[in-house]
Amino acid sequence: MNKAHVGVFGVGSLGQWHARIYSEIEDTKLIGVYDINQARASEIAEKYKTRAFNNIDDLASQIDAASIVVPAHKHFEVFSQLVNHNIHILVEKPIAATSEQAEKMVQIARDKNLILQVGHVERFNPVMAFLEKNLARPRFIEATRLSSFPPLRENAAPRGTEVSVVLDLMIHDLDIIMHLVRSPVKTINATGVAVLSPTEDIANARITFNNGCVANITASRISREQLRKIRVFQDDTYLSLDYMNQNGQLCKKTPSGIDTIQVPIEKGAPLDAELASFAQCVIHKHNPVVTGQHASDALNLAVEICQCIRNNPS
Repeated sequence: MNKAHVGVFGVGSLGQWHARIYSEIEDTKLIGVYDINQARASEIAEKYKTRAFNNIDDLASQIDAASIVVPAHKHFEVFSQLVNHNIHILVEKPIAATSEQAEKMVQIARDKNLILQVGHVERFNPVMAFLEKNLARPRFIEATRLSSFPPLRENAAPRGTEVSVVLDLMIHDLDIIMHLVRSPVKTINATGVAVLSPTEDIANARITFNNGCVANITASRISREQLRKIRVFQDDTYLSLDYMNQNGQLCKKTPSGIDTIQVPIEKGAPLDAELASFAQCVIHKHNPVVTGQHASDALNLAVEICQCIRNNPS
């Protein structure tokens, strides 16, 4: 296979960028797009010189791989339809609306020997490579992710608000922290408040892992500022990294004191890197950076945090 023949299912505010990137990168041929809003599908298809399909199965029958970029509560439904065509799939995060759906998706992909990658796009942020290279044994992690409330949409809830901010935003940091710590969760303490949507719009979780590491995570979608940062402490090193601006500092203890350096990061577009990596996995049958199992584990933790919040209301 020289190119992966791909389709995009859902071309709203995020799916449109999947279509653009697939139309541009060398390893993919964008066969078509599908959206429940046919006018929107036609608009994006014309823009990126592809075809708009008005039936999921018609597009699925012509492709090797697909991006599912529909609302989270529809992920399992669309996935279940596509896997009948033996298609490799990248599904946006969270992998599904429930842990049970996520586990079924992972098992189906495994049974059919299909690639299932999940869109935890921060794993492809250039700061991650530096973070992974300079961490050996994290002891304390603080992650903060703030955004403004999504704009209103006609005949639909604001994007992402069909789920808690824990599943919408915090789950990015949960996936990264689990990847860095690599230890089972011991305890969870969490609080959150619903302000503008039916579920939590702001939340904080404090997680203790079996190896002693502690993570403090805050996510908000009702903030005036945009911020995506992580700070990590280990025995001799402190790292402060900014995902949004792709910069940061490393402070390291030395015999002469504390040395501080600016993080040397070559900036890049994480979504472009994520989709290019997915295409390579499809072509060469590699395991993805973020597997369905990784995403299912992150969802399980996110669901536990939501349960903790609701069992102990503020």
